[in-house]
Amino acid sequence: MDEVVKIINEIKAGNIKPIYLLMGEEPYYIDKLTEFIENAILTEDEKGFNQMVMYGRDTTMDEVISNAKRYPMMAEKQVIIVKEAQDLAKTIDLIENYASNPQPTTVLVLAHKYKTIDKRKKWMKSIQKHGVVFESKKMYENQVATWITRVLQGKGLTIEPKASAMLVEFLGNDLSRIAKELEKLELVCPKNHTINPNDIEVNIGISKDYNNFELIKAIGDNNQLRAYQIADYFANNNKANPLVVTVATLYGFFYKLFKAHIAPDKSQYALASEIGVSSYFVKDYVTAMKHFPLKKVSNAMQVLRQIDLNEKGVGATISKNDLLKELLYKIFQ
Repeated sequence: MDEVVKIINEIKAGNIKPIYLLMGEEPYYIDKLTEFIENAILTEDEKGFNQMVMYGRDTTMDEVISNAKRYPMMAEKQVIIVKEAQDLAKTIDLIENYASNPQPTTVLVLAHKYKTIDKRKKWMKSIQKHGVVFESKKMYENQVATWITRVLQGKGLTIEPKASAMLVEFLGNDLSRIAKELEKLELVCPKNHTINPNDIEVNIGISKDYNNFELIKAIGDNNQLRAYQIADYFANNNKANPLVVTVATLYGFFYKLFKAHIAPDKSQYALASEIGVSSYFVKDYVTAMKHFPLKKVSNAMQVLRQIDLNEKGVGATISKNDLLKELLYKIFQ
């Protein structure tokens, strides 16, 4: 996010580069930077003759380069934006000559999503010399909660850790999807409001009581009744709570619990860093460690691997709706 802010501030200050290569596995910031450049450099009157949006699947690198070499009409600059530039992957190397001597009155934006390009390529080094290469890396799930907090702070809102965990558990690390849900919350929540689990349930549709986050909490607390209640709810609402997601989430929980057991430093912040969770949730793992010693954790991970195979139809002897209850029985025994 800091690099994104830096690029935006440089453009606002008039330090505009002739080439911007925006690439990486996380499309959210690529889209945001592309949108900013599309709206910030030219006036509405200038855009008619001097701004062109092209799509990788509908154009060629020869056409991109040809348009980039043109001079602007009645404006200081022209802007050429190539969206979905990853569709030009087979011929993108043709930009090498242009990248070594780009047209100074052109702002060429290549939005290359979902993958990165080897920065050792000659033309990549030319873009780094004359322009900007921005790599948008996929965010780890344990980083998303902090990102949510920062985004909401910019909107004048705060969020409770449990509410943030619900969003991450439901949406993973898909920043675009999360951002859309945060926009919904911004519309309905007053300034300085602290978003809570009830806000998430009412406005986004994630049950605050029956979700994988609550299932993990029940297992960690050794609250078997509560865990089976959630399992019943999941069985009756399996489309919204697919078993494959629950199994993966539980495996991640027990893997973190395994790491917590073998961590040399079990202080709150050291443990949070070691297992990749917010320090707020460390107490839940400390509690779970008491109920699940290392041997029991190892057994749970083996059970989860077997249930995953059963869910995929390998060696299954009971219905899919009963697999989660079978899983809980074997974890708790």
